[in-house]
Amino acid sequence: QVQLVESGGGLVQAGGSLRLSCAASGRTTSTYAMGWFRQAPGKEREFVATISRTGRNTYYADSAKGRFTISRDNAKNTVLLQMNSLKPEDTAVYYCAAASSGTWYEGRRDDYDYWGQGSQVTVSS
Repeated sequence: QVQLVESGGGLVQAGGSLRLSCAASGRTTSTYAMGWFRQAPGKEREFVATISRTGRNTYYADSAKGRFTISRDNAKNTVLLQMNSLKPEDTAVYYCAAASSGTWYEGRRDDYDYWGQGSQVTVSS
């Protein structure tokens, strides 16, 4: 079992930055690839970014490329999502997730076994 708790969300103006943090506990998180997803009101939960167990490999949704950076510190059991140049369309609840699947890099929700409770990010125009 892995427990995930997100923090760092909030209200920011367009063009601003936020850094989300995901604190993991339970089973050693270095055995899982980690990802961030988001869900806007009335929309399905969508993939944002993911990082391999070692942190060597990262993948991003097109909407996040060039603006968001995912990173992890396995010694601290944390995963970060640095979000820059935020846009109103980035407004959503952001979820941290852990995947044991070998296809974690494809960004499919079904590949992720554990989820946090979510953190609200609101970007005003």
